[in-house]
Amino acid sequence: MKRIAAAALLLAAAIASGDAQVRRGFREEYAREPRLHNVPYDGRFTFARIKYATAPGGYWYQGMPSWSHGYPVSEDNLLRIMNEVTLLRGRTDGFNVLALDDPELFKYPIAMMWEPGFWSLSDSEAQHFREYLLKGGFAIFDDFEQDQWINYEEQMRRVLPDGRFVKLDATHPVFDTFFRMKTIEFPHPMFGYIPNYYGIFEDNDPAKRLMVIANHNNDVAEYWEWSGEGRFPVDMSNEAWKLGINYMLYGMTR
Repeated sequence: MKRIAAAALLLAAAIASGDAQVRRGFREEYAREPRLHNVPYDGRFTFARIKYATAPGGYWYQGMPSWSHGYPVSEDNLLRIMNEVTLLRGRTDGFNVLALDDPELFKYPIAMMWEPGFWSLSDSEAQHFREYLLKGGFAIFDDFEQDQWINYEEQMRRVLPDGRFVKLDATHPVFDTFFRMKTIEFPHPMFGYIPNYYGIFEDNDPAKRLMVIANHNNDVAEYWEWSGEGRFPVDMSNEAWKLGINYMLYGMTR
């Protein structure tokens, strides 16, 4: 019995040590960034992901920052599907990651951010992002749920103080740019939430260009990332592909 008790204590100690190592991986002091695959601008369509300073609580597996969730598998899968069904011919040899105050961002008409619930914004980034949107940029926000909206909206108020969020329905052209979607209410892949889509329009006029779209209570890119693994229903994954391709073509044609 003593030997069994001793073995149990050793096992418990090992589990506790392992758990501590896992927990440390999520703490900021152990944070690390992924190896980037940026490629020089050459005029071809290149996927641009936004990186930012991650707010407390936003670090995930092995201390990776929230902006890097799914990088670069999500965009790689999306671009390969898009190249099969459209003539856009996006690059798949690199997927650029840029800060909002990087002048290079202005070379890319579409930029996407993951997990804006943990987005932390500097004054310089706010200014340059405002200029990017007003000059014709189209920004997509994905992978945030519930009250994470609060932080996202606070950061966007710094970017566009007068911008007004408008809830979008399936009649908006962004959902019918290339594919006519069966539904935009396909559920969040992990939590089952029914999503809402919000936009900010140029001059706050819904008849004008959509500058920003936010997929609240959804994680469309999670479908992109895992579609080849059979983790989620095929029908829902297909709608996620359609939505992503519609976004890309909308941003390139407006």
